[in-house]
Amino acid sequence: MKKTALYDKHVSLGAKIVPFAGFDMPVQYSGVTEEHFAVREKAGLFDVSHMGQFFIEGSGSKELLQYVTTNNVEVLENGKAQYSCLPNENGGIVDDLIVYKMEDDKYFVVVNASNIDKDWDHISKFNTFGAKMTNVSDEMSLLAVQGPKATEILQKLTETNLSEIPYYHFTVGSVAGVNDIIISNTGYTGSGGFEIYFKNDSAEKLWDAIIEAGKEEGIIPCGLAARDTLRLEKGFCLYGMDIDDTTSPIEAGLGWITKFDKDFVSKDTFAKQKEEGVTRKLVAFELTDKGVPRHDYPVVDAEGNVIGKVTSGTQSPMKKIGLGLAYVDKPYFKLGSEIFIQIRNKNIPAKVVKAPFV
Repeated sequence: MKKTALYDKHVSLGAKIVPFAGFDMPVQYSGVTEEHFAVREKAGLFDVSHMGQFFIEGSGSKELLQYVTTNNVEVLENGKAQYSCLPNENGGIVDDLIVYKMEDDKYFVVVNASNIDKDWDHISKFNTFGAKMTNVSDEMSLLAVQGPKATEILQKLTETNLSEIPYYHFTVGSVAGVNDIIISNTGYTGSGGFEIYFKNDSAEKLWDAIIEAGKEEGIIPCGLAARDTLRLEKGFCLYGMDIDDTTSPIEAGLGWITKFDKDFVSKDTFAKQKEEGVTRKLVAFELTDKGVPRHDYPVVDAEGNVIGKVTSGTQSPMKKIGLGLAYVDKPYFKLGSEIFIQIRNKNIPAKVVKAPFV
């Protein structure tokens, strides 16, 4: 298993370490519920250095990214980030990712940890445009400072005016005396905050500085378990659970990042799905009775016929009910539809709702 530059720090803090995407990662420190509420109400600090990072630059870089991603790279200005996905040639999703436009003909791409090699190979396969590609995943660390107090805490450590960085925008500046940090107004919790990218040798210094700066505001270290409950309450997809090589962005509700005013991999397949409709869709659901839905639990209709399966599920810390995401067959993906989640051979009633849950 790989380790992030902060592995020893997590162990010294008593974090529970688990294998995740090829890395030994902290799953929790003080407990999922406490960490979850810290991010919703104050602030939490996540080590997400397992994520992958590529630089794609030079002549042909924009053309390459236009062809391999579903979103329209053309609209990106310098200092702006874009959520997108890499479609495969069979109408599925290789990965979801964020594309940062650093400057003209220079892009920074952030991918999921479990897909670093797969994404690299996939993008490389289509690089007939002459773009220069550099995989810096092993050299870089990533910290996410998330929550309503995150900006206030991070502002103590930088001269960059964080309030001037809109959502899904970024700048390069210094934090806690460390230069050349990508400071990005992005995150995976739905509670606001920043993500900062930097070289591995500054990881401990920055972790300690952020924890110290946020003491008064109540910042605490958070693990992957709280990250999962937080993203799920906001209805954010997780690769390998809610989207994968067999699901299309149209089925997954990611039509908003699938732009048909350009050419890209599997464009015709997705255009047909958009025009004719799909036979299944990813929906948000809430249980109307007690139970905790989990990944791969069957979804059935009133007669007990299987009509889909749960991709992500949890007991929501905020709503105190079972909720999740599931692919369900037509016509059950309509808002308000009654469905049932099979939990230990019992069919627990649920209804299809609009995400986010909170």
